[in-house]
Amino acid sequence: MAHDHDDHEHGSELSEMQLRVRALETVLAEKGYIDPAALDVIIEAYETKVGPHNGARVVAKAWSDPAFKRALLEDASKAVLGLGLLNRVGDHLIAVENTPKLHNMIVCTLCSCYPWEVLGLPPVWYKSAPYRSRAVKDPRGVLRDFGVELPRETEIRVFDSTAETRYLVLPRRPAGTEGWSEEKLAQLVTRDSMIGTGLAKRPQDIG
Repeated sequence: MAHDHDDHEHGSELSEMQLRVRALETVLAEKGYIDPAALDVIIEAYETKVGPHNGARVVAKAWSDPAFKRALLEDASKAVLGLGLLNRVGDHLIAVENTPKLHNMIVCTLCSCYPWEVLGLPPVWYKSAPYRSRAVKDPRGVLRDFGVELPRETEIRVFDSTAETRYLVLPRRPAGTEGWSEEKLAQLVTRDSMIGTGLAKRPQDIG
């Protein structure tokens, strides 16, 4: 019985969806459709090299370069392409700006559409059913769960990503960062702030 219990505990480490993905990957690899090693390289690149780093670079440039900010808000796909961030999935990227009166938040209510090229791999919670449903019905409550308390007069606008259209939130630039380099500004930009479930770090947060 103890052996059965151990097997059950081990099996519970992966969700049903993760098990299905693992099984599909195994079948595709056995048939020669994919190279597991190449797949691992791609995943590692998005986790460690892309991550939110590309997005942070975009936001930092928008904070410090008014011309680039205008270009980003007019056509984000074109603007990020100019930084060498190639769009590999063919979707259209739209940037939405947070202001004192307006806070934007991104969700994909159907699945997990997400701008991988600028934000890397989507977080687990972004793909979860509770977030996908509550973000639309109770965005203020969701933000509160993430530790973000906005003034009642601040409007919250929720954008629904699709297979064709992805969004990037341009968070508000923290006070006290005048004269900072883009490299230093990028340290203040978090993945959550570019989804809208968080705010940019304060200068004191990075020492």
